Amino acid sequence: MEFFKIRRDIPFMRNALVFNAVSALTFLAAVFFLFSRGLHLSVEFTGGTLMEVSYSQPADLNAIRSTVDGLGINDVQVQNFGTAQDVLIRMPVQKGSNSAQQSETVLTALKAKDPSATLRRTEFVGPQVGDELAADGLKALACVVAGIMLYLAIRFEWKFAVAAIIANLHDVVIILGFFAFFQWEFSLPVLAAVLAVLGYSVNESVVIFDRIRENFRRYRKMNTVEIIDNAITSTISRTIITHGCTQLMVLSMLLFGGATLHYFALALTIGILFGIYSSVFVAAAIAMWLGIKREDLIKGTTKKEEDPNDPNAGATV
Repeated sequence: MEFFKIRRDIPFMRNALVFNAVSALTFLAAVFFLFSRGLHLSVEFTGGTLMEVSYSQPADLNAIRSTVDGLGINDVQVQNFGTAQDVLIRMPVQKGSNSAQQSETVLTALKAKDPSATLRRTEFVGPQVGDELAADGLKALACVVAGIMLYLAIRFEWKFAVAAIIANLHDVVIILGFFAFFQWEFSLPVLAAVLAVLGYSVNESVVIFDRIRENFRRYRKMNTVEIIDNAITSTISRTIITHGCTQLMVLSMLLFGGATLHYFALALTIGILFGIYSSVFVAAAIAMWLGIKREDLIKGTTKKEEDPNDPNAGATV
């Protein structure tokens, strides 16, 4: 299905150098903020207190969050656990108090607001657990990157694999750079969003790469730049439909999902926007500069030259 069809190819690669210069500056800025400010890690990574509180009626998460914030405890995560009456509260370590004192203070404040509040359990998540989670997260990221490169190298060609992984890491680092610059909380859901963006971004790259390979077979008189421009132009309608629908869903989570989903949806929003950009202006351009050519993708295959506007184009001779 297509909303529209562009008859003339848009010369995307003509301005590839300018767009990639912007990408490089944005990437370097993200790296700078990551090293200078660092990520604002959540309780899962730094350690803290975990409380499970039960109420006799559906809990008001915003009121609970405000009550805990009023105690001077920042970066609190409040979410339902199992039912609307059960609430899970995660709090970072506070100087001058241990986990038992902190949970007792919070429970007293919650009971003052609603006497039905009952403490089900309290646990201390130590920094050792946080270090383990951070290490596992990095291992997961490394496995995803290696898997994507292997898949693209087998399906297409190593130049496409290198181009796609540079573009995808570009997206990931920029997301992390946003979180470092604004000091947004980086939690496990945000890490999950970053990994999801990797897969989402590579999907767009694969669509464009697939069309480039098809064009090399169909249009034998076109040069590499014209092949890439035609491939991107011919997939624009699909890109708008797919990414537009996905972005609407993510924006609904961002605007109406509450504090629990806020940073998760924010990471996805940034990742989707930069994923579209990087697939067109980073991945395709890097593949072009690496010298991708017809012989890399087609060996021993002959096709006659076809008119891009011919509805019967693609027929094998």
